[in-house]
Amino acid sequence: MLRLRCPWCGERDETEFRYGGQPVTYPADPAALTDAEWAEVLFVRDNPCGWWRERWVHAAGCRRWFELWRNTETDEVA
Repeated sequence: MLRLRCPWCGERDETEFRYGGQPVTYPADPAALTDAEWAEVLFVRDNPCGWWRERWVHAAGCRRWFELWRNTETDEVA
């Protein structure tokens, strides 16, 4: 089990959190994108091996969103 550190509540078990995925940067002019480009923005994510930036929400605690770095090979959290 992962132990995650909420910036507001401190370290807790992974079961208190929900994974929010990769941070997404939305386009400045969304009307200019084609359907295929929108599909890329909304559904395609990286799948790295190694250190990775993720979003999490402390669902069973303060309910705030935060970002952390996690190694996808070892589950080490920084």
